[in-house]
Amino acid sequence: MSNQILEARRYRRSKHPSDRTSISQPFVSSWSKVPVERVLSVAGVMDVARTILQPAPCDEQPAEIDDVDAARAQEYALLAMLLARTPDAATLGRIAKLRGDATPLGRAHVALAQAADNASAEKIQREFFNLFIGIERGELLPYASYYLTGLRNERPLVRVREDLWARGIERAEGQVEAEDHAAVLCEIMAGLAGGPSATAAGLQQQFFQRHLAPWIGRFFADLERADSADFYRQAGKVGRLFMEIETKTFARRPERAREP
Repeated sequence: MSNQILEARRYRRSKHPSDRTSISQPFVSSWSKVPVERVLSVAGVMDVARTILQPAPCDEQPAEIDDVDAARAQEYALLAMLLARTPDAATLGRIAKLRGDATPLGRAHVALAQAADNASAEKIQREFFNLFIGIERGELLPYASYYLTGLRNERPLVRVREDLWARGIERAEGQVEAEDHAAVLCEIMAGLAGGPSATAAGLQQQFFQRHLAPWIGRFFADLERADSADFYRQAGKVGRLFMEIETKTFARRPERAREP
């Protein structure tokens, strides 16, 4: 898959150089170790591992990350890619190779693979247009501001921008969507989950609970049952199940103090 998949939604981190989502762990039914024989690399199938963030030049050495965090990063990257723009025929072919396991999320991956295998790029392009663009607006508006206030470009967007600025995450040239768009937030979470361990622990939890947990599960549930959705119905199911896992797991952890 070409770098065009995420070209409009890339972000650049000025503090941490590493985009380490190339470790292979795709299915995350919990935050425990995942047996190697039950996994398939989402990064290998989607080829998105190195297109999530634009790391700024830095002399620091990349940090190794936990396999489960790598799996989570790949899951977020998959969702970000699907919400960023309609997949082309080559991408659908890669999605069709996904395998699953007996967990709900694993079965959802299988259903997504089958939907990709049965669909055409042209049909999914029309579906994407109806869902997210439309003549006046799409069936769904995947923005935190809309889900939390009923309007676009409200305080939830401001809070995202403030947190990104504080963490040295800059808006990249060519970025057309607001930072509270579901694809952008998933992309940022992919970068955090695949980043250095020093930032992964507390910052992931803070960012998720502040900017995703209050609304993104409802968005994926809406996508799953949207009238215009066919292929994206399965993408919605993957997103809903994954966000349920993330929400429950973060809720079991005491929130860490905000880093300076």
